[in-house]
Amino acid sequence: MINTNKKFWLDTPLHEMSLEQWESLCDGCGKCCRIQYLDETDTMLMQTDVACRLLDIDSLRCTDYANRLSKVPDCVQITPQTLKDYYWLPKSCSYKIVARGEDLPSWHHLVCGDHQLIHKEGHSLRGKLVSQRHVHEEEIEDRIIQWIAITD
Repeated sequence: MINTNKKFWLDTPLHEMSLEQWESLCDGCGKCCRIQYLDETDTMLMQTDVACRLLDIDSLRCTDYANRLSKVPDCVQITPQTLKDYYWLPKSCSYKIVARGEDLPSWHHLVCGDHQLIHKEGHSLRGKLVSQRHVHEEEIEDRIIQWIAITD
């Protein structure tokens, strides 16, 4: 169990965090687990309301986290070394917040002790996604809900 009395994310460099510390940074928002597309110029991100088939859309947790990379070919593994490669992650991503040297938001479970506060305050995608298991592959692009210019 991580001692969160000390805000390790403020004084431990990402590459020196233990696996437990690193994994605990995930706030469970579900934003990286929705189906997204980059345009042909890699400058626009097209977000859908379709979640990866392994994401439990109620808890916003992966149903097979240990095997996700082999089961979902385009699943990503965010690490301190690969974080910079995932420029499409939202600015609100806890990994990106910590990488910028900022403190985690008040609703983050490491700050408030409540894994549900992110959902209660509307900072997650709970209630906003449909599972890929219930959408035909050819219909996913029809479910684009937002286009975002990528600037980082």
